[in-house]
Parts: sequence; C-alpha cells; structure tokens
Amino acid sequence: MIGERNENGILEITGVGVCPSTGLRKGVVVNIEATLRSVAAAIESAEMMSGREVHTCWTGIGGNHIDGINSRGVVAVTGKNRETREIGPEDINRVLEAARAVVIPMDRQVLEVIPQNFIVDDQRNIRDPLDMIGVRLEAEVHIITCSVTSAQNLIKCVNRAGFMVNDLVLQSLAAGRSVLTDEEKELGVALIDMGGGTTDVLVYSDGSPYSTTTIPAGGGMITSDISKIKNISLETAEQIKLSAGCCWEGLLDGDEDVIVPRVGGRPPLPIPKSQLFMIIQPRMEEIFKMVKEKLDKVALSRPLGGGIVLTGGGAQLLGVVDLASALFRLPVRIGIPFSVGGLVEEYRNPTYATAVGLVLEGDDRERRNGVERGGEVRSREKRQPVLFGKIVDWFKTEFF
Repeated sequence: MIGERNENGILEITGVGVCPSTGLRKGVVVNIEATLRSVAAAIESAEMMSGREVHTCWTGIGGNHIDGINSRGVVAVTGKNRETREIGPEDINRVLEAARAVVIPMDRQVLEVIPQNFIVDDQRNIRDPLDMIGVRLEAEVHIITCSVTSAQNLIKCVNRAGFMVNDLVLQSLAAGRSVLTDEEKELGVALIDMGGGTTDVLVYSDGSPYSTTTIPAGGGMITSDISKIKNISLETAEQIKLSAGCCWEGLLDGDEDVIVPRVGGRPPLPIPKSQLFMIIQPRMEEIFKMVKEKLDKVALSRPLGGGIVLTGGGAQLLGVVDLASALFRLPVRIGIPFSVGGLVEEYRNPTYATAVGLVLEGDDRERRNGVERGGEVRSREKRQPVLFGKIVDWFKTEFF
C-alpha cells in the first residue's frame, strides 16, 4: 500500500498491490526466494496504480514468535530545575530505559516499548508527565519482543527485493491504528486480526496495549480443509469460501449448490452450501475458542467495555460476527479501516486493515522525525551566525 501527502499535507492512499504470500507459513518466512518475489510483485502492482516509485517501506511483522510482557521502571527525578524537581524529557527517557531493562533470551529482540501510564510520586494514571513536579517517576510499559532470526529473514526478503525497510511494526498494532477508536481503547477492547496463517490478538485497556498474543491458526486452515475434503485446488477453495462460505447456520440461505470448476476438462462439481457450512463452522469455532482461552487468562482491571473487533481476511466470512458474539458474549463488530482519502473503495475492507495502519504509522513516525530534525537544523542555524561573528572578531583582533 502506497500513501502520499497531497498539496495540503493530507495523507492519501494512492496505490494498492496484492500478491499471494507463498513463502510465508504461519507468519514466518520459510522460503526467502518465494517471499521476495511476492514482495516485489505486490509493490510493483501498487507502483503501477499510484504512478510512484518505491525505495523504502514500513514492514509489518507477525507470527507465533511474537510475545508481549508488561514491565515497570522507577527513577529519581533530576529535573531541568533541581530546586523545583520539574520532570523533563531526559527523565522520561531514563524511566522508559529502566522499564525496558528486562531479561530476554539471546535469540529474541525488543520490537516495541509502549508506555501505558506514568506514576509521579503517588499520583497514578498520568499519560504525559512532562513538566510536572515530583521526586519519583515510575512508568508502566508493554514490551513486545520477537524472534531475531524471524525479523532478520523478513528484512532480508524485503532488501533483496530491492527495497529498504525503515522499521518493523507489529501487524496487530498497525491494524489497531487503522480500525479502533479512542473510545474503544479507553473502555477496553480486544482486536482479533484473522490472517491467513495466524490470528493475532491485541488487548487494549485504559487506552494502551495491555496484552499481545498470537494463535497459530487462521483463515488458510479453512481454505485447506475445503481443498482437502472436496479435492479441489486451494485457489478454487479460497474463492468459494469467500463467495459462498458461511459460519452461522441462521444465515444459510437455503441449500443451493455452488458450482465448482474442475481441471482437466472434467465436469463441474456441485457442492451444497450446507456442506461448506459443516466444514467452515467447526474450524472457525475452534479458532475463536483458542482466542477465548487466551483472553480469559488476561488479568484485566475491568471487563472489555469496547467488546471485540474482528479484522483481517477471515473477518469477511458471512456470519462471523454472530458466531463470535455467541462465543465471547460481548458486542462484536467488523473492523474496517478508517477513510484517509485517496482510493477509498480499494482499501475500505478488513483485509487491508494492517496495510492501512502501516501507512498511518509510517506517516506519524516520519512527521515526528522531521520535527526533531527540523529542530536540530534550526538550532544549528541559530548557532552559525554567533560562531561566524566570533571568527570575524578573532581575525580582527589578530590581523588588523
């Protein structure tokens, strides 16, 4: 997905490219050559649509190797003014560094450190402690870690395809960025991103990520079940799953046959919709029960007032909201990416939630980095006249 800012500085989506990810299995690279071909083909398709050439990109990472832990750091406030003990940016950086100082295995790396809230002395639930006065500063953070080799293999695939990775972003965080509202995050919400090989679960509580987990099962398993049971190709199974599949019995519209073309000149195969339902419903129920087991183990201070938000390709199945509502006993909705302008009809689909979120997150980070670099440039520009004046004064003193 390609986004660019228009003449008014507003971000718009101008290119979308899709290609089957044959080199990935359960979110992890298993074939580098196949993966880099998929990356190159998808980006080339997006380039043709947008008329732009891509050199760098923000890349999503997911898979069963992703893990999230909560941590806390404590520091004494040094402050910009030692008399008033005013909290400065350096104090915030120090407490976040203290919070991320957790012991992790050598084969894992820290992907994200997300502040949940700060505590100044005994005052809790502070979102931004900058310029507050205090003696003791604490930070509660959510640390997301990933496998070093999985991250390096993914970066290598993108680099060998001819593009530079700006940074890796957790896929479920990106999806949440594009489909969740601030109110849902405050009330507490579980985002279930149903991909092809994995189902990523991200829980928000009091406005911040609280729990990250991945289920090694996704929509690809349903496609594989249909393919094996009905002895048809994976491509055909995926098509009939999306066009005629259903996972809630109450929405079955009769028992019409789905005509499936067959290879080698064989006559088409009729498959009743009820048989598709008998294949799809048990597998979807199994995935949701696995997610529910994970959610039941999360120690939240209050129930998920924002309910469940389903996104990803698996959220397109007919009846998925009804099935999830019955199992989770919470309000459920489909997470469709917010409209950010541009090719709205192309990406307003739960399949593209992660890609839209990556564009939004990349834009935010580039703007922040631009502001920081701009501040450095301006400060240097302010220093240069003073330095130039001192050099002139020295010449005058020494030689004139």
